[in-house]
Amino acid sequence: MTAQPPQSRFAIGETDFELDGAPFRVLSGALHYFRVHPDLWADRIRKARLMGLNTIETYVAWNRHAPHPGEWDASGGLDLGRFLDLVAAEGMHAIVRPGPYICAEWDNGGLPAWLFRDREVGIRRSEPRYLEAVTEYLRNVYEIVVPRQVDTGGSVVLVQIENEYGAYGSDKRYLEHLVDVTRAAGITVPLTTIDQPTPQMLADGSLPGLHLTGSFGSRTLERLETLREFQSTGPLVCMEFWCGWFDDWGSHHHTTDAAASAHELDLLLAAGGSVNIYMFHGGTNFGLTNGANDKGRYAPITTSYDYDAPLDEAGHPTEKFWAFREVISRYAPVPDEVPDAAAPAPVLEAPLAVGPSLLSAAEAGELGVDERHDRVPTFDALEHYRGLALFATALEGSPDAPGVLTVGEEVRDRAWVLLDGVPVGVMSRDAHERSIVLPRTHGELAILVEDQGRVDYGTRLGEHKGLIGGVELDGVELTGWRVRPIDLERVPAVVGERAAVAHDSVPVAGPAFAHATLELAAPADLFLDTLHWGKGLVWVNGFLLGRYWRRGPQRTLIVPAPVTRAGANEVVVLEFEGFADPVVRTLAAADLGHTEI
Repeated sequence: MTAQPPQSRFAIGETDFELDGAPFRVLSGALHYFRVHPDLWADRIRKARLMGLNTIETYVAWNRHAPHPGEWDASGGLDLGRFLDLVAAEGMHAIVRPGPYICAEWDNGGLPAWLFRDREVGIRRSEPRYLEAVTEYLRNVYEIVVPRQVDTGGSVVLVQIENEYGAYGSDKRYLEHLVDVTRAAGITVPLTTIDQPTPQMLADGSLPGLHLTGSFGSRTLERLETLREFQSTGPLVCMEFWCGWFDDWGSHHHTTDAAASAHELDLLLAAGGSVNIYMFHGGTNFGLTNGANDKGRYAPITTSYDYDAPLDEAGHPTEKFWAFREVISRYAPVPDEVPDAAAPAPVLEAPLAVGPSLLSAAEAGELGVDERHDRVPTFDALEHYRGLALFATALEGSPDAPGVLTVGEEVRDRAWVLLDGVPVGVMSRDAHERSIVLPRTHGELAILVEDQGRVDYGTRLGEHKGLIGGVELDGVELTGWRVRPIDLERVPAVVGERAAVAHDSVPVAGPAFAHATLELAAPADLFLDTLHWGKGLVWVNGFLLGRYWRRGPQRTLIVPAPVTRAGANEVVVLEFEGFADPVVRTLAAADLGHTEI
């Protein structure tokens, strides 16, 4: 007979959490499994324990697990069950926050774009079609979580309902539905909510029977006082202790003072509070998973989600790790063992062979299938919810006279315009651009559109992507479009096959691919230097690392060691705007940019 794991009871007491009847302080760190290579989960969890933490918190990203309707993927890097089992194996507890909305600077706040293809579907409210989809999603999540609760011998001690809902709405029927689905699925551990500790947000985002927690990183005693005024009993909990911040393209690299953050943590623990440090380890927005903000200016989030956290993007302790560890040691035992110091990463260099152009690969049918549309469709109408799409039509005007090309409402998010294969210019959402002058009104017009990340916070959740409102030339709508959603999964194979027969660079105008090989003696973390490139995407050994942009602040892209191999490592680049220097280089350490503008 297989031995059953020990079972425990986790509850909310008058002033503290209680584990098997004894007071228990949650010392947690945020670690998103979907932002870390799965071969590195155990390492990151172990280092959280070495800092003195006893709990790991994670969001669940609905749109990663369900990229299309009817799909559910919990394998590989999405194996939430394995992640929670690793937490338990390290002797730690877990907090699961499944949303369904998570914010997290993640594409669409974790909500699947396909759900809002029908613009009438409600968002974060008790609208029937939304509730039906949410119910299916939560049941899938809870099939994983229920057998891993602490009262069945697992690691999970808390589950959160929604996420900072008081900053968005006040639909109590919606929150009640989430609770009903959660309890009906078999979740027995305490349920929590989280909001910024203002009376209105706490009132709007809470329900009787759910334990309120706060999100803040400063003015700690004031925030705790507000929480206590609103909730007279139970533990004081900061579920998101903001110890750093995220970056967006074109801004500076955000950092916070380690000593100041440690002081706020000390105040929180001295007051008897429990904490979840957001983030303990930020990780990376691999692929095209970054979110964006739009509060009057569209600001897409960088590929790095380092967050100036205690454990940096590569998994190494920072000054903040040691400062927090010292504070925690005043209130709880910390292990004698400490993580190893970071070693320099390999410094490598190899020439990039440029070619083919994206247009030529697309026209050859290597990147997907053409569709015919009278009017320009949105990405969402194409059921193409992330990445790139190419729109082309024939212009039959004057070969000599210029014309003005205009997008009806908005470019979402960046559009490269080419005429007869020659670049004309760019229309960018972040600059509020939606028109451009063509040198002539005759020829083959091509527009490559990039979805740079869906807004993850506020009223623009769920918006569609593409050339919104149609495309006009001198006030007349253009029709007869050939549309190709770009299948980025094909890119490494397509470029690799071309590179096998053509080893030299070729002259290329406009968006183009490039290929290089880096030799390694053994697998290792790499820091890919993008300083002399323009804007684009990078794959290593078929793994899409994410976006780069000369705009900064981020200069390097991390290549996790499990992606690499001894011997030849294949690097594929899709460059939209041209290489200043067609060479691939790696640096000894990360460079995430200047910390001040």
